Amino acid sequence: MLICPANNCSKCPRLVDFRRQNQLKFPLYHNAPVESFGDLSAQILIVGLAPGLNGANQTNRPFTNDYAGDILYPSLKKYGFAYGEYQKVKNDGFTLNNVRVTNCVRCVPPQNKVIAQEIASCRPFLQDEIAHMPNLKIILCLGSVSHGAVLQALNYTKSAYKFAHGAEHFLPRHKLILLDSYHTSRYNINTGVLTMDMFEKIIARLPELIKK
Repeated sequence: MLICPANNCSKCPRLVDFRRQNQLKFPLYHNAPVESFGDLSAQILIVGLAPGLNGANQTNRPFTNDYAGDILYPSLKKYGFAYGEYQKVKNDGFTLNNVRVTNCVRCVPPQNKVIAQEIASCRPFLQDEIAHMPNLKIILCLGSVSHGAVLQALNYTKSAYKFAHGAEHFLPRHKLILLDSYHTSRYNINTGVLTMDMFEKIIARLPELIKK
């Protein structure tokens, strides 16, 4: 099983260089590819962009100690997809219920921006993760980059499945539902591109989609 790159993964030179810089600057951080969070038996996979520098890159858990996680995880708990108290550290006892969370690029990128080659290099890990989720029914993509990465990983064309907040796409070969949301980033929340109400409506939709 590939699923997560080795800590010394060298596929992306730009990310490796940034990792080395951060190992010197933040020696107590994880500073390596970030593991997914949640069980492979889950019916829902949430896919983000990449770890945040002081978030998952520090904690080795997606969206943890990151502003985006302050939106994501309480919303999941509110609708029964998590329990425990989210305390922004990996071993806080916060547990996902029928949900797994990952990123399409597993290492933190400079300025939170990934390039196409890095998405391609990390693609086998996303493909392997999806292949090892036997009960998977829904992939929730946070942002257009994640949306495109998932479609490419499953060999669908982006032109046939346009990204839009709240869009629901059926992927026939895999019998999966691809659900889109704007990313829960600080920028999107602060600018009003995404509101808590908008995002909670996405999470509230999940139980209905599972039944389809």
